[in-house]
Amino acid sequence: MYIETKKRSLLKAISWRIFATTTTTIIVYIFFKRLDLAIAAGAVESVAKIIIYFIHERLWNKIKIGKKKIEPFVLWFTGLPKSGKTTIADAVFEKLKKYDYIPIERIDSKDIRDLIPEIGFDRESRNIHLKRVGILIKRLQKNHTSVVASFVSPYKETRDCLRDMTENFVEIYVKASIETCMKRDKKGVYKEAMEGKRKNFTGVSDDYDEPENPDLVLDTERLSVEESSQKVVDLVRKRFIS
Repeated sequence: MYIETKKRSLLKAISWRIFATTTTTIIVYIFFKRLDLAIAAGAVESVAKIIIYFIHERLWNKIKIGKKKIEPFVLWFTGLPKSGKTTIADAVFEKLKKYDYIPIERIDSKDIRDLIPEIGFDRESRNIHLKRVGILIKRLQKNHTSVVASFVSPYKETRDCLRDMTENFVEIYVKASIETCMKRDKKGVYKEAMEGKRKNFTGVSDDYDEPENPDLVLDTERLSVEESSQKVVDLVRKRFIS
């Protein structure tokens, strides 16, 4: 998807003005056979239309008809470890950054864990940790900033709490079987969990409450990263932009 830049729009406006003024000059010359009159008419027309267009634009800026405010939203990616949450969320973030009228931030579980390394992985600690994330998102949304967030967030009650805490919460279930996630695991964290070296590991020694009614399901065993990320962008466009 290509987004037109401001530079391109400016160049188009200039080229159109040159083309239109030249056309006016030629028409006047054809009718009156006077080059001096044709050039004068083209110059006057160009200045007059620039002034008129400026006034026209300023007036339209005061008119609210046809304007739509894009409310800040949160795209919450949940799924088993190594299901593909971070990769897809990163791709979605890069796509949405191209819409310069949507202020947006990216939050990933690893980044937050690095900031608060002492937090545990038991159920209570996870719930406290994610509520802190919810507070952070609320503050970002108050500043009209949308968020792309990727967290395992294994418990239904936590995700429900986050939905209540934030505005326009979109739950995206990144689906993959344990077997597939283990195949993708290059660091061997699943193996360590099965050997008992990692406690409270989701999918092995801790539960994962599969979302019952997510806003979107991305089956990463069937869809590529590009296909998955585009589905999310399409949902955003349909729900919040168009």
